Amino acid sequence: MRIVGAGLGRTGTHSLKLALERLLGAPCYHMVEVFEHLDHVPTWHAAIRGDQVDWQPVLGGYAAIVDWPGAGVWRQLAAAYPEALVLLSTRRMQRPG
Repeated sequence: MRIVGAGLGRTGTHSLKLALERLLGAPCYHMVEVFEHLDHVPTWHAAIRGDQVDWQPVLGGYAAIVDWPGAGVWRQLAAAYPEALVLLSTRRMQRPG
């Protein structure tokens, strides 16, 4: 794991996922992965509860993670992967007028 995304969904994370995959030459975990790997759900539930998690079975093949559910446990992921950069994506809100 080289990059841990701390930004919430709807902050350009899908575009960020595609860009990171291209730059890193490896897959990036995103919420869309959960729908393809429902067997990962118990691991995410455990992480959200604050339980100790073995990330290798879920994230072993990925170079980065952005969006949910990783954004909800980014501190745990950063601790598990201390060499990874933490990347915060944000969404700029337009003011009316």
